[in-house]
Parts: sequence; structure tokens; C-alpha cells
Amino acid sequence: MSLLSLSRVRLLGTSLLSLGMGSATLGGVTLASAQAAPLHFYTAPALSPDGHSLASLDSMEAVGTAEAAPASLVIRTLPDGHTTTVALPCKDCAPSSPSWSPDGTRLAFIIRHKNTQNREILSVTADGKTVTSLLKFTGSLQDLRYGPKGGLAVLAIANARRDPGALQAGAPETGEIDATEDEQRIATIEKDGLHWQSPDGLYVYEYDWLPNSTPAFIGTAAPGNGDAHWWSAHLSRFADSKEQVLYTHPLSQQIGLPLVSPDGGSVSFVAGLMSDFGFFGGDALQLDLSQSKAAPVNLTRTLKATVTGLSWCQGRLIASTIAGPMTVMRSIDDKPPLMASADGLLSDGGGEPRLTCAGDQSVVIRQSFTSPPEIWAGRLGAWQQFTHSNDGQTVPYTASSVSWVSDGFKVQGWHLAPRSRPAAMTRNGKVPMITIIHGGPSSAVTPRFLRPTGDAAVLLDAGYDLFLPNPRGSYGQGETFTMANRRDFGHGDLRDIQRGIDALEKTAPIDENRLGVTGYSYGGYMTMWIVTQTNRFKAAAAGGGIANWQSYYGQNGIDAWMPPFFGATVYDDPAIYAHSSPMTFIKQVRTPTFIYVGANDVECPPAQSLEFYHALRALGIPTSLVIYPGEGHGMRGHDHASDAQKRMLAWFSRYLNEGASGKNGAN
Repeated sequence: MSLLSLSRVRLLGTSLLSLGMGSATLGGVTLASAQAAPLHFYTAPALSPDGHSLASLDSMEAVGTAEAAPASLVIRTLPDGHTTTVALPCKDCAPSSPSWSPDGTRLAFIIRHKNTQNREILSVTADGKTVTSLLKFTGSLQDLRYGPKGGLAVLAIANARRDPGALQAGAPETGEIDATEDEQRIATIEKDGLHWQSPDGLYVYEYDWLPNSTPAFIGTAAPGNGDAHWWSAHLSRFADSKEQVLYTHPLSQQIGLPLVSPDGGSVSFVAGLMSDFGFFGGDALQLDLSQSKAAPVNLTRTLKATVTGLSWCQGRLIASTIAGPMTVMRSIDDKPPLMASADGLLSDGGGEPRLTCAGDQSVVIRQSFTSPPEIWAGRLGAWQQFTHSNDGQTVPYTASSVSWVSDGFKVQGWHLAPRSRPAAMTRNGKVPMITIIHGGPSSAVTPRFLRPTGDAAVLLDAGYDLFLPNPRGSYGQGETFTMANRRDFGHGDLRDIQRGIDALEKTAPIDENRLGVTGYSYGGYMTMWIVTQTNRFKAAAAGGGIANWQSYYGQNGIDAWMPPFFGATVYDDPAIYAHSSPMTFIKQVRTPTFIYVGANDVECPPAQSLEFYHALRALGIPTSLVIYPGEGHGMRGHDHASDAQKRMLAWFSRYLNEGASGKNGAN
């Protein structure tokens, strides 16, 4: 559902909160000093065709400031490591989408001028010194790509009402609803401006070039509202503003990451039950483009892992996968197997495994819970560390993968524990623990290094152990596991989580009487659901949650995600929606619950949090609700992120630590 894995994004790492240097106090708990050395991050790695130049977007944790500075565009040469930071035409320009020309002489990229819809496509020479403007545009531009013949294409929305994506703050719903929709189209960049290659009336989500002399593309698209209709997006060929539909998937499947083979004879893509555009996971399918009525072939049907990325590397089709706690890069062609694995995360800087390849080189951003991100480069599986910007980072916690059996599934999760904690947090040799449930549900907690000001790091710093489960519905064990909570939200998931805590309590000194639970998006829903099903948790914090699937169906802006997961619309099968609704069991709640949400959240509208809050207040359950103005699906504003974090920590401190007796109940 587009209930993004925002618990992973916000709670594990990218809360925009900065605590500053020295000690800080949140909710009456004094925290240790933030890391003195800034934490460096790398995203969007792009290799030149010969593999000798690497472009990336480099950023740093904004410690002590209210807002992070835009990322820098950096060009490095391999293997000597010579580094050049490209000089941008404005201080507040945010670069994105770097793409190398086929001859490797130029790098094109997009810049956005702060707080405006003004975009510009620039080109810089390979040495990073000479910048040229190719296009100025009002609206949205993303996914800039050179084609094999030297053409340059982009996804564009002219005069966009807002930034694309359901995670962004929604535009005010006034006037005639749905009278106008933003349309994202493939366009080539010519001297006289943009030339549209996909037809109007369609929203194109992704694309790849076909290696033809005439511009032609393979992409995913759906008609109408781009936020709402991705779950029905089909695979098509585009050229000269025309579309030829190639593949339409079944209800319980979504598709993404189209990748055309170097010879143009086939297209590979990821297909599976997915919650959000951009958080892809499933099986790898391949479609023969030479046959007009060919059906795609599943290349990974028996794989006990989730494919999250595809790339052509060293002449092989490589699938990047989550396999339990591991990242595994594996060939999926008919040649002898080629495989590389790591017990951390190998990615393009995001949360899912991805691989960047060109020439005889490949690049990954390598990190884990205890190893900060760095760029590694080399032939597939023979990577050497290329950057050392995060040398010296300290890790004030331990992390371990845990596994257990639930209803025949082998379930995996993570246990994080502070290396030291305030003495008062330990009682009779036992410590409190907070379970953080990821969003999705089609997603997973992957081993990413924690930002020191993110919610997870702050909870650890305050003295809490953390449990980060990947219950059924998650990525990491194949499509059967991902689909295991379809038409059963909350029920099997909760059994998995409860049994994971049981298993962890046998090996770690967890205080059963001081358990907390939190999550955002689907994790917010699960938090609301859990407090209606059990009194085991003594405090809860639900961010951007869902209280009532039946009312939610007509309130959110992305209801097309729901039939794939529930099997029918709410109008055709209301009972299956009630089956998993917290409001169905609301009178069973005894757990004090803090609730927060963005006022302009399209995915999980504040009406859902209001409904849950109203019920708890009427029932006399301790509760608090904060709705943050201007926020979409997640707290992006520094002040709002800071406030929500303080309130959450104070809530847990009050109900887990201040005179906690092991009993739940209303005040």
C-alpha cells in the first residue's frame, strides 16, 4: 500500500532532527553527545561507460543546524581517486539524476532552485570544470538519462502543482476535485526544448532507452492520477508520443525497474506485491521484445530472496537481492552462476540492494548497522573500499540478526542494544525494549548505519534496546513470504512479532514489563492494531497510522493500492477490511498511545489518527495527538521532526520508566 517504509526512513535514519553538539535533554532523559565528526552519505552513483569516472551526490549529516545543506555533485576518477566537486550556479541548488554521455566526455544532471518549481538541466565536462545549461523548465524533472546514441531524455511534468510522489505533502483539495491532474511524460531534450515521446493522458513512472537510431523507450505507465494509479501501471513501448502496451500484470502484482538488454532484444523488470512506488521488490521477469505476443518469463520463481534491483554487469544480468539478513548479488542468466554477498547492505545509497555497473567496473555504497557508508568499487564481488570519509565514526550500540519460527515461517529481525545506558534504565538486571515496526508492509529493515539524530539512535542513546522485526509481508524470503499477510493484515504479522520478542527474551535481558511499540505508516497502523489485540506493550507511539480500513478507503489519495492487498474493493468485500481494522476492536485498548501525523498526508490522512484518538479519549485511555501543519507522509520540517521526537521519547519515558509497575491501564 503506499504505506512507505517510512519507519525505516525516519526511525532508522533520516529524521531531519539535529540535536547539536554536547548534551541534550529529551523527555527528561539526558542524551550523550552527538558525534563530533559529520557523517557522510553518498547517493545516485553514476559510472561513465568506460568505468573510469564516478559521479555521485555527496551529503553530510546536518549536525547543529536547522536544515541540511543541498548535496554536492562530486566526480571521482577510478582507480586514482582524484576528486572534483562541480561548482553549481547557485548556493541553494539541489542537484539530482547525474547521467554520463555514451562517450564519457560529459555529465548531465538536474538542479532545482530552492522552494520553487524552477528546474534546469546542466551539462559538465568530465573534469568537472565547464558547466553548460541545456534547458530551463518550470515544473518537475527527474530520471535524466542519456541513450546509447547520445540522445538525452527525462521524465517531465510541465507546471507541476507539487513535487511528484504520494509521500509529498498533498495540494489543498479545493474547487472541483480531480478536474486537473499532473501528467508525467517522457521527453527528449532538443535545442528548441522538450519533445514529448509518450502520449498525454498517461503518467509515466519509469523508462529505459531502446538502442535504436530513432528515440524509443520501454516504460511503466498508467492513466490518470500518478499518485493513485501506480499499482495498475503496465509495461509499454513509447516513441513519437505513441504507446504500445506490452504487458499488463494481474491484480496482486506490480511492476518496476524496466531494464532493456544491451542488444535491445528483451526487457527485464521486477514484479511482485509492492506497497510503494520506488520501494521495489519481487521476482525478476524478462520479456522477449522480438515476439509480439510473448509472455514474460519468471527468472527467479524458486528464489528464497527478494529482487530489489537489476543491472547488466560484465555482460551478465545481475539481480540485487535481500536474502534474510544478507545482500546477495547474483546472475540470473543461463550461464555459470556468478554471485557476491555481504552481511551488510550493498546499494546505491538507498535502503534496498542495488548495483551500479559500467565497463569492467561496478560500484556499491556499502554499510551496516555498525559500519558507516562508504563507496566500494571494482569488478563484481571484488570491490575495494574507495572512500574513507567516515573513518573514525563511533558506534555506541551493538547489532545482531535474530531469527525464529512462526507458523512454519523462518522469520528474521534485528536486535540493537546500547553499549552503555543510564543506570536507572536497568532494573533487576532487565532493560526496557521498544519494537519498531517498518512500513510497507512490502518492505524490510535492512542494515543501514544509523544517523546519530534519527529516532532509533536517540532511543538507543536514551537506554532502550530496539527490536526491528521483518514479519510476514516483508521482503527477504521470496514472494510467498511477502504475500503471506495478504487479506490478513495484522493477524499473522502480530504473531510473528510476538514470537520474535519471546525468542529474544530467552537470549537478552529484556524486561517483559517495560515493552514499547512504535512505527510509521504501515508501522503506525500495526501500532494502532497491536494495542487493540494485546496489553503486552506498556506504551505505544503511532505515526501516520490507519485506524479504520473501511473509512480509510474513501479518505486517502491512493486507494488503488488496496484491492491488490485485500483482494477486492471495500465496496465488494467490506468484511475483509473490518477483519483488520483497529476500530473493530477498539474497546479492548488499555495501552497509553501517542499519535502524530502530517496535516497534508495523502497516504495516511489525519482523519484516521483523529478517529483513533477520539475513541481512546472517549474510552479514558491516556493519549495525545499532534497534527503537524504542511507535512505530508513523514516529518520533513526540522522543527516538526524535533517536536515529534521529543514527545515520543517523553511518552516512553513516562510509561516505561517513571514508576512503571508492570501493569497497564487508563489513568
